Amino acid sequence: MGTKRNYKKEYSEYHSKADQKKNRAGRNKARRTALANGKVTKGDKKDVHHKDGNPRNNKSSNVTVVSRKKNRGKYRFA
Repeated sequence: MGTKRNYKKEYSEYHSKADQKKNRAGRNKARRTALANGKVTKGDKKDVHHKDGNPRNNKSSNVTVVSRKKNRGKYRFA
């Protein structure tokens, strides 16, 4: 089946970097804003998509709500 994923190493080498923390904070902020505006609800299986791919750009013109399948799929859209 393969080797086990080393989450601790993955965090220390990637997710703990300042840029990645800022990107994650931007994604979380976009989700919270959409939740407050009633565009998404908890457990609705939707993702908040950044059209330009920049998770720090949370302008309303850059953010849309899409299905998980579309946002995380093999053929992602720009």
